[in-house]
Amino acid sequence: MPIKSQAQRRKFAELLVEGKISPEVYERWNRGAGYKKLPEHVKPKAKPRAKRTPKAKTKRKTTSARKTTKRSRR
Repeated sequence: MPIKSQAQRRKFAELLVEGKISPEVYERWNRGAGYKKLPEHVKPKAKPRAKRTPKAKTKRKTTSARKTTKRSRR
């Protein structure tokens, strides 16, 4: 996967200097970007918005079905 931004290129160069990655890895990633001008930072892709769907109407219970026997509290 090639480097996508100048910030990534600087970070990989820093890792190379620190010895955390090998020169081969740095060259492979840098070669993938080529000589093209890269942006300073790459913004993350926007998440697609979910389409709003109308809610399904629920059938309302009738009053006779909701009635329960009441017990007196003592």
